Amino acid sequence: MSQQQNNDMQKYFCRASAADFGKIPGSPVAYWLDSTIYDLFEKSPNICDVSDPRQGMATTDNATFLRYWHELSFTSIGFGFGSAIEGNSLGYAWFPYNKGGDVRRWYGNNSHVVKYDDNGERLIELVRGKYPKISDPEFVIKNRKYYFQESVTWTDLTSLMLSARLQPKGAIFDVSGHSTFVSNVYDRNAILALLNSKLGYELSKVINSSFHFQVGDYKKLPFPDGLRSDVIHDAVQQLIAIFKADWDAYEFSYDFSKAQLVLIDGYELRQSYEKWRSKADAIVKCSYQLEMEINNEIRNALSISLPIVTKNEITLTCNPHYRYGGNLTDEEREARLQSDTLAELISYAIGCMMGRYSLDREGLVYAHAGNEGFKALVEEGAYASFAADDDGILPLSTDSWFEDDVATRLEAFVCTVWGKETLEENLQFIADSLCLAAIKPVKKGGETARETLRRYLSTQFFKDHLKTYKKRPIYWLFSSGKEKAFECLVYLHRYNEATLPRMRTEYVTPLLGQMASRIERLRLQQTEASTSDAKRIGKEIDSLTKQLSELRAFDDQLKHHADMRITLDLDDGVKINYGKFGTLLSDVKAITGDKGE
Repeated sequence: MSQQQNNDMQKYFCRASAADFGKIPGSPVAYWLDSTIYDLFEKSPNICDVSDPRQGMATTDNATFLRYWHELSFTSIGFGFGSAIEGNSLGYAWFPYNKGGDVRRWYGNNSHVVKYDDNGERLIELVRGKYPKISDPEFVIKNRKYYFQESVTWTDLTSLMLSARLQPKGAIFDVSGHSTFVSNVYDRNAILALLNSKLGYELSKVINSSFHFQVGDYKKLPFPDGLRSDVIHDAVQQLIAIFKADWDAYEFSYDFSKAQLVLIDGYELRQSYEKWRSKADAIVKCSYQLEMEINNEIRNALSISLPIVTKNEITLTCNPHYRYGGNLTDEEREARLQSDTLAELISYAIGCMMGRYSLDREGLVYAHAGNEGFKALVEEGAYASFAADDDGILPLSTDSWFEDDVATRLEAFVCTVWGKETLEENLQFIADSLCLAAIKPVKKGGETARETLRRYLSTQFFKDHLKTYKKRPIYWLFSSGKEKAFECLVYLHRYNEATLPRMRTEYVTPLLGQMASRIERLRLQQTEASTSDAKRIGKEIDSLTKQLSELRAFDDQLKHHADMRITLDLDDGVKINYGKFGTLLSDVKAITGDKGE
C-alpha cells in the first residue's frame, strides 16, 4: 500500500483508548467512534434532565383488552381525553393505545385501542388474579399516572434506524411503546430531532449493539447543547405536520378523510394520479430537505462528522423508496406505487358503496354497529352524490348476475367522480394500473378493462383488504367455495340479524334460478350447434353445473346460519366474530386461527 493510500485509509479508523470507552455509560467497546462522540457522553447533560422516560403497561391478556380501532364501533372509542375517568364518565370504554409498531418517524402508528373501563379496574382485577403474590398491580400495569399524556415514543427495533414519533394526548402506552414525557415543546422537538438524526442512530448503536433500543438505553443518551435551536424546532414542527397528513391519507388512520385521488382535480383519472404523484414527490423532497436541515444543524453545532440522510429513510407512505425498499429499480417502485394507489381508490369506492365513507362528507360517516342509525343518515342526505348500498351486501362476480354487484357500482363511482365523458379512459387506466403489480396482465387483447376489474375484485381485492386491515377485515367475504358460484362482501358495522336472511332471499335464491335457467338454455343451444361450438358450450355447462351444485350446498349452510339469527358484539373483535359463520366465510383460518365449523 502506498503512503497516500495509507493516509486515505486513516480517516476511516478511530484511535480510541480505554479511557474513551469509560466515558460511555456501561463502557461499551465502541472503537469506531469519532472522539467528539466520546466527549458528548462525558460533557453533555443527560437526556433525563429534560425528559422522563417510562415503560408502559402489559395487559397480560391482549386478546381481551386490545383491538385495532377499526374492529369496534367508532362511537365506543374515546379520543383526546386527559384521563380515563373523563372518558369513562361519557361512556367510552376504549382508548388509543401506543404499541410501538413499524419503523416510522415523526407521526403515525396509531392503530390500536385498549379497553380501560372503570379507570382500568378490570385490568387491575385480572392482574391480581393472575399474580396473587404481587401486592401492587403497578408492577405490571406500569406508570398509570403518565397515561393520556403527550409523549415522544419510539420503535424498539433499530436494525435500520431509530424512529421516534409524537404521540398526542389521549393515549395509553404499552410495554413495547417506549415513551418519554417532556413538559417543554422546545425540548420535545429537540429530543425528536436527536432520536431521528444520524447522531441519534450512532449513539443508539453504541449504547445497545443488539438492534434494540429500550427505556434503559434511552436513559444513557446525552443531550448536547445546540439541539434547542429555532432551526431544529421549526423543522420538527413542519415534519410532524407533514407526517400526520401522510398517515391520515390512508384508510388505516382513524383521521382518514377521502381517497387521495378523489381530492385531486382532474378531467381524467390519469391526470388526477399524475397531479397526486407530483404532489407526493414534492412532499418527500420537502421532508428530505427538513431532515437534512436537522442533521446539518446538529453536525455544525457539535462539529461532528455524520453520514448523510438517504431517500429510504424518509418514512412517508407516499415515498416509494421507503415503502418498497431499496432492492427495486425506480421503474419497479413507480409501478408498484401506481398499482397500490389505484387499488386504494377501489377500496375507498367500496367504502362509499357500503356507507362507511361518502363523497359528500369527510372522514368516517358510518362505523357504528348493527346498521343502527344508517337509515337516518340516508334520509338526511349523507350519500346524496353517490348512494350507499341498501343492505351493505355487495356481490362479487366475474359474470354480471346482479345489477348492484361491486364491478357495476365501481363503474358508477368512477362516472360520478370523473364524469361520463372520460369513463372508458378511466376504467382502462385503473385496469392497466392494477396489472402493473396487483394482478398479472393477460395477453394483449385478451381482456377488456371491465373484465380486468372484475378479475381483480374476484381474485385479489380481499387479499389486499386483509393486508391493509392486518387480518382484521371490515368487509367480510362470504363465499360458496372454490368454484366461486356466489361471493359477496358484507360490511361488518352494518351486519345485523337480517343480513343472512336477506342474502339468501335477495341474492342466493334468485341466483339458483338464474343458473338453472342458463344451463337449460345452453343445453338447447348445444343440440343445434356445430361440433366445435357444442364442445365449447359443453364446457360451459359443466362449469355452471359445478357452480350450481356448490351454490345449493352453500344455500343449505346459509339457511342454517340465517335461522340461528347470529348477533355480533363488536367489542369481541373480528377474530371471534368472524368465526361465528363456519364455512360461509372465506379465509377463516387466516383470520381466526382455525378452519371454522
